[in-house]
Amino acid sequence: MKKIVIATVVIALVAAGGFYLQSQNSNEDKATEIETTKVAYEKIIQKVNATGKIQPKTKVNISADVSAKIIALHVKEGDWVEKGKLLVELDKERYMASVESQEANVRSAKANAKLVKANMEQAKRVWQRSKELVSKKLESQADLDASNAGYQVEVARYESSLEQVAQIQGTLKRALDDLSKTTMYAPMSGTISKLNKESGEIAIGSQFQEDVIMTIANLNEMEALVNVDENDIIAIKLNQETEIEVDALLGTMLKGTVSEIATSAIEAQNGQSNQKTEFEVTITITSDVSKLRPGMTTSANIVTDTRDNALSIPIQSVTVRTVDQLQEKEAFKKKEYTAANDGFVEVVFVEINGKVIAHQVKTGIQSNDLIEIIEGLKINDVVVSGSYRAISRDLSNGEAVTSKKKDMDEKQTSGEK
Repeated sequence: MKKIVIATVVIALVAAGGFYLQSQNSNEDKATEIETTKVAYEKIIQKVNATGKIQPKTKVNISADVSAKIIALHVKEGDWVEKGKLLVELDKERYMASVESQEANVRSAKANAKLVKANMEQAKRVWQRSKELVSKKLESQADLDASNAGYQVEVARYESSLEQVAQIQGTLKRALDDLSKTTMYAPMSGTISKLNKESGEIAIGSQFQEDVIMTIANLNEMEALVNVDENDIIAIKLNQETEIEVDALLGTMLKGTVSEIATSAIEAQNGQSNQKTEFEVTITITSDVSKLRPGMTTSANIVTDTRDNALSIPIQSVTVRTVDQLQEKEAFKKKEYTAANDGFVEVVFVEINGKVIAHQVKTGIQSNDLIEIIEGLKINDVVVSGSYRAISRDLSNGEAVTSKKKDMDEKQTSGEK
């Protein structure tokens, strides 16, 4: 009886082992499921995305050149003003007093100069009379020298008085200029896009730091000021077409062109450090700007390159492997792959008779969905387009696969870089 039990157990174990081996072989033979698509000629539009703000193409900050209290504001935010319109009046009492004081100083200096001139002319007559008397030997040469010295002193005093008059007149001119700056006029026609102060507040005049009272802008011409990453700035050129989306205008696509490109990177503000290096790019908006307002957040897609008939595949089809990974199977030991400086080979897996073969490729421009193939593939090659995990990690050179074709019509032929 014991022998029968042992035999039964052995038979059960053998059967279980056979089932396990069969299961393992079944798992090993199971092919990776992939999606494929054919290489085709497509239009690719490469774009660089950037974000920023809407601003007027032309704007002027109105600030005081002299310090005084604001006694009258003749506009309010949103008003349209013509060039030359009175905008702001400052308290001018102190500046009027300064002008009156300097005018009195000028009159006093001129009166003094007149007196000095009279003394000079009298000294000149004495000197001339002395010369006549000396010529007649009625006076000594010492008397002549004394009269000449007295005359020269009066000439110097007169010249000094004229300099004093000019100096005081300069001070008067500066006082008059300060007085004139207590009234401010519109330097251009436009809209009061921002008003920072109210009547009764102090306007701080400074040549070194603006104390902006208001901003006048021409809202009929607007532009987008966006920040472009340093890796993309080399692709940006003047007059490139741009699609512009404004957060406040959902569903509206505006058009524009690149009009300015900064030559230096944006500097970090005091106390801040930039996480990345960016450059300012100005885009002139060519669409209707009537609904735009300064400061609106915007996103711009700048078209940097276009291929109307590019040999194309889905962008996710391109992946990287090391040379060792590509040549680990004996069948591919002699197949040459050239690694880039980072040690990786840019490849696309091509499906041939139920297996995938890694083709090294050279790529060109790309859109959001498609990438141009310059070398390594030909039209109608069947390439792996999914899944992402299989392409990026799981697939190996020469691996058996089962595939399902992906409809090329599902692809979009444009997008962001």
